[in-house]
Amino acid sequence: MTTTAAPAAAFPAAVVAAAVARGLANANDRPSPAADAYRTPQKYAALVRAFRDSAWEHLEKKDLPQASNKAWGLVAETVKDISAQHGAFIHTHRAIMLVITELARLVDNHGDPATARWITATFQTALNLHTNFYENELSDYIVIGGLIQCEELSAFLYRRFGAAV
Repeated sequence: MTTTAAPAAAFPAAVVAAAVARGLANANDRPSPAADAYRTPQKYAALVRAFRDSAWEHLEKKDLPQASNKAWGLVAETVKDISAQHGAFIHTHRAIMLVITELARLVDNHGDPATARWITATFQTALNLHTNFYENELSDYIVIGGLIQCEELSAFLYRRFGAAV
């Protein structure tokens, strides 16, 4: 996302936690105490870094399906990390989508509809890359551009809603 405006401040933790909770409720995503014991922000942050690095490594090897899936993983694990930082754990792809929707809605409701649209459009790019893992239809140019967008989205989400990786 290219902008000349100063970066917006992070949202208060309670506001983010409420948005995450709405997304999980809308997805009917319920806690799973046994599984959730192993889900930590530190684990998700490590996965974000690993997926980001792995995506570029797969691109160097011209393995576009794997690079695509790692780019999706970068975004998915970012959303899971932010949720975990606020005491909630995501269990489904639907919950990832609905949590990011609530985060975008939060930005929109605070007077920045253009950024909210950018969040959802860039998330759609991540979903398209996830599909490319199965279909292998995207060109290297599109996968590279999508990966860059996924990195930008991850960094933005951490700046506004969580701790940077």
